[in-house]
Amino acid sequence: MRVARGTLLTLLCWAMLAILPPMLGDWNASLLAQYVTYGIFALSLGLLWGTAGILCFGQAIFFGIGAYSMALVTLGKLPALGTSQWTGLALALALPAAAAALIGWLLFRGRALAGAQLGIVTLCAAVVAETAARRWDFIGGFNGLFGVPPLAFPFEGDTLSGIGTAYATLAAALAAYLLGLAITRSPLGTVLAAIRNDENRTAHLGYNVRSHKIFVFTVSGGIAGLAGALFAVQFNFVSPSLVGFALSTEVLIWVAVGGRAVLMAAFLGALLVRSAENVMSATLADYWLLALGLLFVATVVLAPQGLLAGLLHLPPPRRLRRRLTPGSAGSVAARRDADDAVATPRADGAAAGVP
Repeated sequence: MRVARGTLLTLLCWAMLAILPPMLGDWNASLLAQYVTYGIFALSLGLLWGTAGILCFGQAIFFGIGAYSMALVTLGKLPALGTSQWTGLALALALPAAAAALIGWLLFRGRALAGAQLGIVTLCAAVVAETAARRWDFIGGFNGLFGVPPLAFPFEGDTLSGIGTAYATLAAALAAYLLGLAITRSPLGTVLAAIRNDENRTAHLGYNVRSHKIFVFTVSGGIAGLAGALFAVQFNFVSPSLVGFALSTEVLIWVAVGGRAVLMAAFLGALLVRSAENVMSATLADYWLLALGLLFVATVVLAPQGLLAGLLHLPPPRRLRRRLTPGSAGSVAARRDADDAVATPRADGAAAGVP
């Protein structure tokens, strides 16, 4: 029943999100679109942290690169690329992914960084990125860039209404979720889960741990860049704070509250926290930050796996269910967490499902 419940609740969440925009009206639908944008950002970290166990304190770097990419293109600051939002979106996917691949190559080469060391380095990278953005006049310096054109349909025509923007953002969120789900439930995802649980043992089994970590880091960066691009066209500005440590910390909170082990939980965690912030700031005046902080502390202490992970936990992939016999220790582990099972490496030592 628990397995079926997770699948059913996930489908129900997407169905509810699909029917909400017309019911909310134009203004509130645009607010929902903003929350969904943050949800895509949280999903990018959920894929990285929850699947591969890589805790990055600089995830906003990729979000900010995506936002600046969209802004620079649509404002005509890169004349060779034109001003199309399609081009801006492509650049917002490609540049953060390339940056993530480069940073991942530097972080995971040789004696790869992990744990607290990785957190400190990525934290410092976020601080450096924000400082550099403040001093780079081409991208607006301290003030950032204003007047970014709002989202149009289909990226070239009339400006979308709040409801239209909500549906466009939901479509992007669903695409990002399905990509993340395809990765986590593939043999590649099983290897990433093995790296999360015991990196040394996974390496001893013959897997190229470094390549796997760089891959998931790159995909996560691209998804964060997508969220940044959507942020730019919804808020019509970008600023250095988008690549800084503060936003990187916020997304960690969203994912922790929702549940890092389940992509849908991480996504909904952002919507839940942002909604709570909106309500608390309107009702508690100057005390809302204190109340929100207490709520976060209580969540971490009482529900360390997140508020939604248990409800939205999906069943193991069929290939794992077929391999495990009922009543075995492996079967019990699969029922507890499908990601804990490790795929058997091929004879040549290459990772299953990886070219």
